[in-house]
Amino acid sequence: MARGGTVVAGSAVGAIAGLGYYLLVTGKLTLDTGWGRRVRPLGPFSVQITAPAGTVFDVIAAPYLGRTPRAMAAHLRVIGRGANMVLAEHYTPVHHGRLTATTLETVTFDRPGRVSFRLARGPVPHVSEEFSLTEHNGVTTLAYSGEMGTDFGIAGQWWAGQVAPAWEAAVRASCTGIQAEAERRARRGAGNA
Repeated sequence: MARGGTVVAGSAVGAIAGLGYYLLVTGKLTLDTGWGRRVRPLGPFSVQITAPAGTVFDVIAAPYLGRTPRAMAAHLRVIGRGANMVLAEHYTPVHHGRLTATTLETVTFDRPGRVSFRLARGPVPHVSEEFSLTEHNGVTTLAYSGEMGTDFGIAGQWWAGQVAPAWEAAVRASCTGIQAEAERRARRGAGNA
C-alpha cells in the first residue's frame, strides 16, 4: 500500500512543479519577495542603423504611442497610454512556440535619445532595460542594456540563466526589425528629397 501512496505523492509533486513552471514561464505568476535577490546584466549590445535617430525612435515608438499595427497584435497589446509612457503586454513564444511568455511593462519615451522598459509582471521579478540612440553622420547606434533580477539566491540565479538568453534573443530580433524598418523609411525619405 505504501508503494501506491508514494507513486501518487510523486505524481502530485510532479504536477505541482509542472504547473509552477508553466505559471512562471508564461508570466501568470511572478514571485517577487526580494529575498536572496541577484541581479545580472542584459546585453549590452548595439546595432548600427543607416537612418537618422528621429526615424529610429519613431519606428520604436510608433506601435506604442500610435495605433499598434495588426501584424504586431500577436506580440504587443497596449493597455494604457500617457504622453510619454505606456503600459503594455508583450507576448514572446518560448519552447519552440509551445508556450507564450507574457510580460507587463511600462515603456517610457525620451525623444529622440532613449526608450526605457521596466517590468511590472513577468517570469522574473525585476527587469530594467534601455535603448539609447546616438547619431553620427546619418548613422544611428541603437544600444541596448539592462539588468534582470531574480530572488531565492542560487535557485533564482539558475532561473535567470534560463530566462536571460531567450529574453536577449527576443530583443536582438526586435533590433533587427527596427533596423530594417528604419533603413527602409530612410531610403524612402531620401528618394522623395
